[in-house]
Amino acid sequence: MTLSKAWLAATGIECDETGKPKGGGPLPFALSAEAVLLVAGMMRHIFGMAGIASPGAALVAGLGSGLFFISPWIIINNACEMRPFRLTLNNGGYATFGCALMGLVLTLFQG
Repeated sequence: MTLSKAWLAATGIECDETGKPKGGGPLPFALSAEAVLLVAGMMRHIFGMAGIASPGAALVAGLGSGLFFISPWIIINNACEMRPFRLTLNNGGYATFGCALMGLVLTLFQG
């Protein structure tokens, strides 16, 4: 929630008097949850194939996945859609941080 105001400003989404986005529903959240599970599953597969087992290595591998796989796609999409660069930084940072954390968590709960 810390970056929500900056994200809302960059997207241009209208908000009501309480500061919450107008309209919408649960679909973006459901799609996001599914997408995160897909990313986590693929990261786990890649980590297993590459022999990444320590939390430190998984953190770095997750960071690299977010920074060098996901963020470039965000840059391409936002550039082609002529979206604000601030939105690109926000979303790319979210993907990078999220993948790093995901990598760490994946190794903390190995059996």
